[in-house]
Amino acid sequence: MNISASLLEIAVIALGVIVMLADLWTPSAHKPWLGRVSAMGLAAILLGSFAMEVTEPIAAFGGMYVLDGFALFFKRFFLIATALVLLMSSEYAKTFRNGTGEYMSLSLFALSGMMFAASANHFALLFVSLELITITFYILTSFQRHQTISLEAGIKYLILGALSSAFLIYGIALVYGASGTMRFDDLRDISATLSDHPLLLTGLLMILAGLGFKIAAFPFQIWSPDVYQGSPTSTTAFLAVGSKAAGFALLMRLLWVAVPDVALRWEPLLMGMAAITILYGNLCALPQRNLKRLLGYSSIAHAGYLMMGIAAMSLNGSSAILYYLGGYLFTVIAAFMVIILVMQHTGAEDIIQLAQLHQRAPGLAGVLSLAMVSLAGIPPLAGFFGKFLLFKAVLEQASVHSAYYLLVAIAIIGVVISLVYYLGVLRTLYWEKQQLVPEEIHVSPVSRFVLWVCAVLMIYLGILPNRLLEAANAAVESLKL
Repeated sequence: MNISASLLEIAVIALGVIVMLADLWTPSAHKPWLGRVSAMGLAAILLGSFAMEVTEPIAAFGGMYVLDGFALFFKRFFLIATALVLLMSSEYAKTFRNGTGEYMSLSLFALSGMMFAASANHFALLFVSLELITITFYILTSFQRHQTISLEAGIKYLILGALSSAFLIYGIALVYGASGTMRFDDLRDISATLSDHPLLLTGLLMILAGLGFKIAAFPFQIWSPDVYQGSPTSTTAFLAVGSKAAGFALLMRLLWVAVPDVALRWEPLLMGMAAITILYGNLCALPQRNLKRLLGYSSIAHAGYLMMGIAAMSLNGSSAILYYLGGYLFTVIAAFMVIILVMQHTGAEDIIQLAQLHQRAPGLAGVLSLAMVSLAGIPPLAGFFGKFLLFKAVLEQASVHSAYYLLVAIAIIGVVISLVYYLGVLRTLYWEKQQLVPEEIHVSPVSRFVLWVCAVLMIYLGILPNRLLEAANAAVESLKL
């Protein structure tokens, strides 16, 4: 049992426990500092992760857990995402009536589940890590329990999450019944001989349904807009980035490591899921006036773009997914940070609240503009290069299967549709005329730091993508596709 392989997860769990205990002795006025201290702790753990040399995969816990370049990439991704979310939460905590310390601790425990998910090499660890993520989010989504909309979001997420868990665990049982193993590498050795086994295929389809819920892919996306709208804004950002990335990490490891022979035969299914998810998310976003709900449908569309990388069945497609997630992280955090700062005074989340923001807070308007442009896939920002890599990976496979051309055409249509609502936000920022009572928008040093980091990296990753792309390529190669 090589426990040292899971030192990063142990450190995160220990930090969560320390924050929970520190909350008992921290005065109410200073509780937001728990988020800032937690973020600094995660920054230290992140720096420590670069001291870990992983030249060959390291197995632990009887082969259930594996530490390789792919896992390490996602662990660092989750550490960065959670650190930014905790800084965001420290600003949003003033809207909580109580429980600030618990919120920070639960976020850290959700992070530990995401990190375990990145290293899952066994269906038992896959299920346990997903449940750790999901159960903490049941609480985080309904954390503002004095608000009906937050309770409603928590209940919807609980019911649909429990349904997805039922599909997942039953699918795992069927796969085990057909193969006699729950380890991904053992299943890979025998999957070719079982690729036509109806029990195995049924089980894998049910597991795909369970993971489809986590990434909000069609037809498992119905929870996303309501939960995004009703959750605390910092939780919504964490869901959009962390939970989605964890789902894709598990999906990639399952398809490429455990059942590659079956995955190759599922090209039409995966292409269909990607295409419908893109169209559904973009079309449903068009009439939205609530910003968080709009970003919820946008998140569905982005899940569809990421599914293109899965459907491409290639190294380039997989590395494009990792790069895309890297750019998406900073874009989404920036957007939700601005939403928190602008909306915290009124409590309203209608797009009209952004009217004349360029006059009230030019810096916030600039950062939100960058986020919308990046999400739309307009150069030279990170979102453009991420979409470019995904389109390129899919077109490379078109010579093998002409249906990939159709997928690219649908994706282009989706991008064009998305320009309508993303640029609609920009129109509101700069040209919408609305009689508003001038409000002073206070931007704390912590908020300013988060916004600067996200804005700079959105531009940097779009102009100089090589370093992240090289890291993504190395991570994907460690899966030994």
